[in-house]
Parts: sequence; C-alpha cells; structure tokens
Amino acid sequence: QVQLVESGGDLVQPGGSLRLSCAASGSIFSIDAMGWYRQAPGKQRELVASIPSGGSTTYADSVEGRFAISRDNAKNTVYLQMNSLKPEDTAVYYCNANLRRFIISSPREYWGQGTQVTVSS
Repeated sequence: QVQLVESGGDLVQPGGSLRLSCAASGSIFSIDAMGWYRQAPGKQRELVASIPSGGSTTYADSVEGRFAISRDNAKNTVYLQMNSLKPEDTAVYYCNANLRRFIISSPREYWGQGTQVTVSS
C-alpha cells in the first residue's frame, strides 16, 4: 500500500504565500519524478511543477518565477512554495509520484487526495 498525503492548503489573500507538502509512505523502493497538479472548477487538471529524482525542474508558464518545487528524498516528500499568489491560482492541488514499490516493479503513478488553495481578499 502506498499513500500520498498533502498538507498546507489554505485561504490566503492575493500576494500572499503558501507552502504545500506531500509525503509518500508505504512500501516504496524508489521514487522517480514527483510533481504537483491543480484543478480549478470547470477546468481540466494541469501540471504545475515537476521534479525528477535527478535533473532540472519543470514549471507551468503561469507559475514560473512565483512557485518553487523541491523534494527531500530521505523523507519521500515533495514541497511546493507558492509566492505572489493570484486569484487564478485558486484550485485543488494534487501531489503526484511515479514510483516503484519493489525492486522488480515497473514504475507506477500515484496521486494524493488533494488540498484546497483559495486566493481571495
């Protein structure tokens, strides 16, 4: 069993900051890429940022320069620091991890349950 548990979502004023966390737990051999997606009401889920086990990060154009993704491999945790938040950042944010449960396993994608971020005055 593998679980991804997000935390840190909240109501924040425009221009404010939030830090999201996502911890992966359970039977995990290795984690390849980790990332954050978001889904606003009436819109499709979109990639916000991703970070591989090694290499450079990727950001959506809409968050480039405002958000920063990082990970702590020892804790199987990925973070999303969100600064200069805008009302259009309002969405449910989902954690994603591509991981292997055992040494012989093929990589598989797992999702968290989502955490609500609301940017409003």
